[in-house]
Amino acid sequence: MSETKLKTFKYESEKEVLSAALNPENNIEFVRIMFPDILGRGMNFTIPSYELEKAFKDGKGFDGSSVEGFVRIEESDLIIKPDAQTFRLLPWEYKGFNNDLRWREAVIFGDILKPDGSPYEGDSRYILKRVLEKSKKDHDVDDIMVGPELEFFIFPNKHEAVPLDDGGYFFGGLHGGIRKEIQLLLKKMGIDSEYDHHEVANGQHEIDLRYLSALKMADVSMLFRYMVKKVAEMHGLYATFMPKPLNAQNGSGMHVHQSLWRKGKNLFFEKNDSYHLSATAKHYIAGLMAHSGELAPVLNQWVNSFKRLIEGYEAPLYIAWGQKNRSAYVRVPEYQPGKEHATRLELRSPDPSCNLYLAFATMFMAGLKGVKEKYPLADPVEENIYKMSNSKQKKFKIKTLPRTLENGLRAMEKSDFMKDTLGDHVFRTFIANKKLEIQEYSQNVSGEYDKQVSEYEVKRYLPVL
Repeated sequence: MSETKLKTFKYESEKEVLSAALNPENNIEFVRIMFPDILGRGMNFTIPSYELEKAFKDGKGFDGSSVEGFVRIEESDLIIKPDAQTFRLLPWEYKGFNNDLRWREAVIFGDILKPDGSPYEGDSRYILKRVLEKSKKDHDVDDIMVGPELEFFIFPNKHEAVPLDDGGYFFGGLHGGIRKEIQLLLKKMGIDSEYDHHEVANGQHEIDLRYLSALKMADVSMLFRYMVKKVAEMHGLYATFMPKPLNAQNGSGMHVHQSLWRKGKNLFFEKNDSYHLSATAKHYIAGLMAHSGELAPVLNQWVNSFKRLIEGYEAPLYIAWGQKNRSAYVRVPEYQPGKEHATRLELRSPDPSCNLYLAFATMFMAGLKGVKEKYPLADPVEENIYKMSNSKQKKFKIKTLPRTLENGLRAMEKSDFMKDTLGDHVFRTFIANKKLEIQEYSQNVSGEYDKQVSEYEVKRYLPVL
């Protein structure tokens, strides 16, 4: 197989992957194995390509006690078994100080197992897979399609939250070329985008990925975050998915478009409904709205996340739905005749620093709980809720998201639905981790910063998100 014919993605079997990875002509010297920790941060380690065959057969051991939210020291051994269908070739060549030393590298995701070969209950990817299996078994849903809109900032470095342009929504600004470079590199890996643009805040950008099946999209979004940071770094800059790095500016969100499918049919479409929404879609929306408080700590998992969810910055803190209403929690994009497959809802509260696997898993289960129990859907709200009087909000019975991570955790702790979805290990460990984060924040930041971004947050979150 010559390099010009080397596939960079769409591998179907271990045999096919090994044929490409072990072919000397392809110069694939290393394979980077990727997985999320409990907070969704991309963990990875690299093996020589000649170790890949053994990894497919027996898995590759690693110390789980060193990974946030995994296991205790006395039970540290874990194994990750690569998934051949996630194998992708990074679209560049590495060079050593010696010009003759050149190599290529691939990335691959996998399933984390305990030493006895059973699934590890702390594996976020396993939790999402389990939810997808449950949706198939309990609801006869073949597929859940997802399309996230990931926003990010570009700053000079990881210590300074300083915008490098004064652009706004769809105009001005710098670094459009970086957005294009990110997309072209992703395309070489088989990852398609739909459009990109400068966002509302100075120095803020958005690239929207074309919808995929949920598990594929979680993996792809992990790669997207990796690629955005990598390309920015190559330009001597720093890209961040920190939810709210700047005061007096919009924060970064991750609106998640989603729909349920069965036998090639979009279960959210109904021709004769005024919003072209099926009963399934309406119950699903009602489920998302009913469980919004419990979902909040997973969809918005940092103390800083809730600095984005305040009035005045286009953040969807009101639990309502509508078609043209971008101040609502759920928006239903307007139907275009002949495009039934595009019928979907857009959940607007998540931010791009969340654990993508856990976020998808919990939002799906909230929606499907609404479907299973036939939750009634409140009337749509098409007015700008930010400009509504308090009395009018009460008339429409509009509630709000939790105003802090601490308040969200209280709702989550009481939720049997969240505990069942995440499993006891992740549920307990996630909450304990977040309580520690809140404690450390409270020790360093005074109450005057309830709706303001503190210097502590920039120092704490910017380098890692």
